[in-house]
Amino acid sequence: IIMAESAYDPMAISKKGAIGLMQIMPNTAESLSTEDLHDPVHNINAGVRYLKSLLNKFDGDLELTLAAYNAGVGKVREYNGVPPYEATRYYVNRVFKYYRYYQGV
Repeated sequence: IIMAESAYDPMAISKKGAIGLMQIMPNTAESLSTEDLHDPVHNINAGVRYLKSLLNKFDGDLELTLAAYNAGVGKVREYNGVPPYEATRYYVNRVFKYYRYYQGV
């Protein structure tokens, strides 16, 4: 996820305002009581906690979790699956590609 989100740049900021390694939105960080999104430890901790909450929401379905991480929970629920957004579909495929690469598969 970090490679897909920020290419390991802890100072990364997206056009939509997501911050740091895991590209956490400020409102998400606030809900997770995260202090400094540019601090790699804080950012990764927030990202992992957020991912865990998404995995729980989607009963462990990693594809839906990744889609929600990218497009939002509401959009995944609205479309009852991965939203038909090119950027979200690309993101999900890209994260799985990096996952397989880092697993050596």
